[in-house]
Amino acid sequence: MAVKKGNINVYSVKGDVVKTMDLPEVFATEFRPDVIRKAVVAEEANRRQPYGSKPGAGIRHAVSTWGKGRGVARVQRLTQGAKAAESPNNVGGRRAFPPKAEKDWSKKVNRKERALARSSALAAASDVETVKKRGHKFDEKVTLPVVIEDDVEGLKSTSDVMETLRSIGLEQDIVRSKEGKHVRAGRGKMRSRRYKSPRSMLIVVSNEKADLFTGAKNIPGVEIAYADKLNAGILAPGGMPGRLTVFSESAIKKVGEWC
Repeated sequence: MAVKKGNINVYSVKGDVVKTMDLPEVFATEFRPDVIRKAVVAEEANRRQPYGSKPGAGIRHAVSTWGKGRGVARVQRLTQGAKAAESPNNVGGRRAFPPKAEKDWSKKVNRKERALARSSALAAASDVETVKKRGHKFDEKVTLPVVIEDDVEGLKSTSDVMETLRSIGLEQDIVRSKEGKHVRAGRGKMRSRRYKSPRSMLIVVSNEKADLFTGAKNIPGVEIAYADKLNAGILAPGGMPGRLTVFSESAIKKVGEWC
């Protein structure tokens, strides 16, 4: 992906184009979806919480086998009754191959591969076709990545943040996320994660204590991140590159220092 020269707009909080700028060299990184996917899978694996069956589950019975010659199955049965127990094929019995709490789910990724994945995901965020392919919706006149003056970091009201995004032409993506909320399929409905919503844009700021963290946290699908803490998992959720990304002017300068 080639770096765009001089044709990236810098918007004000009112949506006006105040100037143009050159993208930092990091946005010219080779597009490597395979490396991005590898880094994101490793990150998700390292977040997994170990789980397993309780030791002794399903085998806390006094049992014995009747042996053969009685015309019944040769399974273990309760010593104080005739009910089968403990065997994996019996009701209330142990699991055949239960998950082990001591299993190591973590994955390792080389330091340079992680850096390449992050830079490549950034490059994908500047490519219009890749961003559209991921499902994001925005005004055709908007230049990617979206860069807004540093005043955006001081927006503390949700209505002010929405007005800024609307004036630039990014409201369609928030509507897409809001209307895409749906009931999750499967057992997760019973486990405090009943709903799923599409990811919307990522807003990157340079100040870790910016008011924008308060102003944008309730907007559907929107995520706010500190420039120095960006990684492939934030820039390409699920390993799918091309997330619609908004930078404050200072944040994109910080990102430019990576090269």
